[in-house]
Amino acid sequence: MKILAINPGSTSTKIALYENEDLVWRESIEHSLTELAAYPDIYAQYPMRLQLITEAMAKNGTEMQDLACVVGRGGPAMPFKAGAYQLNADLVHVLADHPKNSHIALLGGILAYNLAEAIGIPSFIYDAVSTDEFEDVARFSGLKSIERISAGHYLNMRAAARKVAARLGTSVYDLNLIIAHLGGGLTISIMRKGRIVDLISDDEGPFSPERTGGLPLRQVVDMCYSGLDKETVKKQLRGQGGLVSYLGVTDLRQVEYWIDQGQDYPQKVFEAMTYQIANFVSHLAPVVSGDLQGIIFTGGMAYSDRLMAALTAKVSFLAPVYVVPGENELEALALGALRVMRGEEKAHIYQAQESRA
Repeated sequence: MKILAINPGSTSTKIALYENEDLVWRESIEHSLTELAAYPDIYAQYPMRLQLITEAMAKNGTEMQDLACVVGRGGPAMPFKAGAYQLNADLVHVLADHPKNSHIALLGGILAYNLAEAIGIPSFIYDAVSTDEFEDVARFSGLKSIERISAGHYLNMRAAARKVAARLGTSVYDLNLIIAHLGGGLTISIMRKGRIVDLISDDEGPFSPERTGGLPLRQVVDMCYSGLDKETVKKQLRGQGGLVSYLGVTDLRQVEYWIDQGQDYPQKVFEAMTYQIANFVSHLAPVVSGDLQGIIFTGGMAYSDRLMAALTAKVSFLAPVYVVPGENELEALALGALRVMRGEEKAHIYQAQESRA
């Protein structure tokens, strides 16, 4: 079975064709900020992204009639169940008109549905950004009017957990795992017997290459009333925080280069980020009363041997550490759809009353 996987990112469009488990071809098309500035919102980018997909298919000699199904990244439209949703007109309506917030991943499902619907094949989203398996106790924030929400790098975290379970010759449903996705934003989650029952989002946890993570609240309140407008504050928190704030770069490799050149301040920033990540990893261990079978580091920063060694030294007392570098999102999408097509998983079917948007 040939499966087309689509992953629209904030500055890229990533497309791949899989034949069963095997990658046939992959394209990653970058978009400049100048190019994207011409579009008033994410939905206005739809024709451009669609054209890129069709051009990539033509370039690689793939016809729509070759496909068994199409799968796209799932955006934050509502609290989704884990796994696959088969796309239908009602769900696409929610993705297009009633999302929880604007996120480019919403286009993944819309693109997948429209491409597949034109030739009558199934389409799916898989492990959407707003997958929600939280238990009620995890929703309490400390202020009744604010509920903690479940949103993060579910697609890659759950895929990394499956890979580790396969290495161990078992299933995720037999394991308790802490999974840390370390990328431009960070998500640290706790999976109990296959369900991610709590997570620390990039609004709450350690700083990352471009995001502040959690901050001292009273100082944040003072900042918000210092004359800054809302959009400026939001940009400082997401886009101008973390490594960007301290060092002016998002690339951990540049930070490591400076460290290798003997620069002291980049070393201190690196140690601080490591310190925070390790602290928040251990923060989740009590959710399973310390009964952990593994800690998984994944995402782009997991390629850093220096970071992995530093984190392993700090957290390996809790459980064995496994490293699954990269985001692996196209593969996770394709393999999830493949399991559904083979009957190994059952896709959820959206019903309008599910949405709390």
